[in-house]
Amino acid sequence: MPSDVAPARDLHARLADGPVLCAEGYLFELERRGYLQAGTFVPEVVLEHPDALAQVHREFVRAGSDIIEAFTYYGNRDKLRLIGKEEQLEPLNRQALRLAHGVAAEFDDRPLVAGNLSNTNVYRPADRAAIATARAMFEEQAVWAAEEGADLIIGETFYHAGEARLALEVIAGIGLPAVITLALPARGTLLDDVSVADACAALADDGADVVGLNCFRGPATTLPPLRAILDRVDVPVAALPVPYRTTEAHPTYFDLPDARATVGAPDGQTFPLALEPQLCTRFEVAAFTRAAVELGVRYLGLCCGAAPHVIRSMAEELGRTPPASLYSPDASRLSALGTDPRLTARDG
Repeated sequence: MPSDVAPARDLHARLADGPVLCAEGYLFELERRGYLQAGTFVPEVVLEHPDALAQVHREFVRAGSDIIEAFTYYGNRDKLRLIGKEEQLEPLNRQALRLAHGVAAEFDDRPLVAGNLSNTNVYRPADRAAIATARAMFEEQAVWAAEEGADLIIGETFYHAGEARLALEVIAGIGLPAVITLALPARGTLLDDVSVADACAALADDGADVVGLNCFRGPATTLPPLRAILDRVDVPVAALPVPYRTTEAHPTYFDLPDARATVGAPDGQTFPLALEPQLCTRFEVAAFTRAAVELGVRYLGLCCGAAPHVIRSMAEELGRTPPASLYSPDASRLSALGTDPRLTARDG
């Protein structure tokens, strides 16, 4: 962080003041904007189009996000090896933190800057070599985040309790606050047969500052497991669903049906390229925000599918007026349906 920039209020101070809001979802948002390839989902945009990434950071903060999450999701050694660009691993991770700090410095109430660790896709519970590989991947990313001045590290989208605890162990070793969130598969337990309530209790006992859920599930299917987590832990609980209309029959966004589609995706799956008809409205997201806060959730946001206007709806539901609220909708001025007496052209 530049020496002439005022320090941000730390994570615990923000949690004490009220719910913390964190926008995630960079993979989908940057793919929509044409800066990231669906499939590999490697954050090459960090190096190839840094201005595009900085703009997304900026828009999320203007919409009310208290945290800028450096875009290193899937920016790990295994993913860079997959696309033949392993030599870009360290430059990508460091640049991601520097971009986040640069945008944070533009705001008077400086948002926190978070490093990011994520599911490695190489972790296997009973495979010592795989566990060692995952640990090494976490360690190098965490060290680079710390050296680049991260205020905290978010470990996210873990569907093995063991991998989440491994990431937390690495974060604790470098002394930064840790937000650890789990992604709950449709089966109802994590893939190592641990409930999310038990996993979050273990993470809290291990020293996580915030625990909870992110990704996979939409608002409707995220709320029920949150209740079990809240009953088990004393640390702040996080809820960052995907903004899609998941149901009890289809609890995750991986297999949402779309019976009304006139043309399906080539592979017949709505995930990840044909999910738009399943998106929640800003009003549904605001209702989720209210319900989660009433349950006792203290750390909120959205994952894949997030966009600035829905993050703004969350902030406004929390009673805030972020910069983007200057342009919040005013339905009274709709030319066809508005009620503002200054309207001169009316239908009907």
